[in-house]
Amino acid sequence: VQLQASGGGLVQAGGSLRLSCAASGRAFSSYDMGWFRQAPGKEREFVAAINWSGGVTRYVDSMKGRFTISRDNGKSTVYLQMNGLKPEDTAVYYCAAGGSTTGPYAYWGQGTLVTVSS
Repeated sequence: VQLQASGGGLVQAGGSLRLSCAASGRAFSSYDMGWFRQAPGKEREFVAAINWSGGVTRYVDSMKGRFTISRDNGKSTVYLQMNGLKPEDTAVYYCAAGGSTTGPYAYWGQGTLVTVSS
């Protein structure tokens, strides 16, 4: 499966963005999906994940209540709604596909940059 992330951009602190990750291939609905991010000078970190049906989601505790992951299997797309953005959320955000919400993730998108200004 090939993944294309989009929706990043520049937003002021407190603002919102919705990231999208469009998948090509027929097997999208069989994959669990995840969002990760990598800030400048830092290691990539897990953000959120959703299982194949959308019935199970996982989040990093620090992002619970601000970020929401969802998916539309009919559109082969996974979303990350980000509210209450903070400057420390600035990072390149990546989507990934795998067999479990806990990983490993076999397929990765190219990333989309989110910049939050203070």
